[in-house]
Amino acid sequence: MKQQFFPNRRFSILGWAGLLMVIGVGGLFLTWSQASAHGSSGEDEKIIAALDTEYQAAVEKNDVQTMDRILHDDFVLVLGDGKTYHKADLLNSARSGKIVYEHQVDSEQKVHVWGDTAVITALLWLKGTNDGKPFERKLWFSDTYIRTSKGWRYVFGQASLPISKTP
Repeated sequence: MKQQFFPNRRFSILGWAGLLMVIGVGGLFLTWSQASAHGSSGEDEKIIAALDTEYQAAVEKNDVQTMDRILHDDFVLVLGDGKTYHKADLLNSARSGKIVYEHQVDSEQKVHVWGDTAVITALLWLKGTNDGKPFERKLWFSDTYIRTSKGWRYVFGQASLPISKTP
């Protein structure tokens, strides 16, 4: 005699429907709990905007401790001319005091958050001296932050070439 997998067909359909419903509700709960644990996208946007502003202020003051806290250990910066810098490069530059900033201020910030990744774009105004030689320029940048067990960390930056001063 052939054994049926579901001897009571009505029960099997209801059993599968119930199982699918439990899986679906469980998935919704998991998604909700992860979103609750990380906060809302709006909250994250505010955190990233404030963190990036804090980072720019730290650069302006050559505040190595704050820069070190915000920068991810695997940090990479790519400038508009293709030069790349890592976390150690930026911290060593700040320690040297070779660059003295009068302004390191961003504006027109826009933050986008996708789960544990955030990108902020802004217009940066830099003014100061490098080895006693004055400089001033504006450029666009995109900074990428990732959420880690220690909070948000700045992991990748890309800067445009300086914007021309033509009217």
